[in-house]
Amino acid sequence: MAVPARRTSKTKKRSRRANQKLTTPAIHWDEKAQAYTLSHHVSENGYYNGRKVL
Repeated sequence: MAVPARRTSKTKKRSRRANQKLTTPAIHWDEKAQAYTLSHHVSENGYYNGRKVL
């Protein structure tokens, strides 16, 4: 089993963990469906960019 030869410093450990975070999803209000939908996705009613696609 691999064992580190030196102890990892607090700065090195914290800078590595700085990228592990939750991001908020990109949502927008869809006027046609009257609900929030993910950006760049087709809504539940089949609308995308204000036009019926499905």
